[in-house]
Amino acid sequence: MGGNITFESESGVGTTFVITISFKINSEIEQCEETQELSLHALDGFNILLVEDNEMNMEIAEFSLQNAGVKITKAWNGQEAVEIFQASSIGDFDVILMDVMMPVMDGYEAAKTIRALSREDAKTIPIIAMTANAFSEDKIKAEEAGMNEHIAKPINMKLLIRIVSKLVNHT
Repeated sequence: MGGNITFESESGVGTTFVITISFKINSEIEQCEETQELSLHALDGFNILLVEDNEMNMEIAEFSLQNAGVKITKAWNGQEAVEIFQASSIGDFDVILMDVMMPVMDGYEAAKTIRALSREDAKTIPIIAMTANAFSEDKIKAEEAGMNEHIAKPINMKLLIRIVSKLVNHT
């Protein structure tokens, strides 16, 4: 990785290790930090379809989002999310927050299914992947499934607010 490891040791005192590795700076993070801080209530009045199979994760996300003024509709797997979206009217939801690893139908398949629906908003509704996997391959897989963004769990509410505000104001 082009780095080095050094150490200094003194008997009876201890050892100090120094590890030096060079990494590139993620310019996207700098841009996020440079943007103005959004109020916690920036999502006030939004309707979000929250798709999560883990009860504890659902409860935490629901609590955080409701504190931000969001109206939540819950789905416990991808198939249920597709059915709820299909049964809704156009414009009922501002955003879909989609866990990716779920039983019945995973989030990737659910996003592909929603994007393939023959209704006006199916192609444009922002779908944000929520996953504990934050590797670049996971982001690529989410994008290939038709998701607009990818956010790692545990959810950082300030980042989520920025992402949702950006997607809703630019779609």
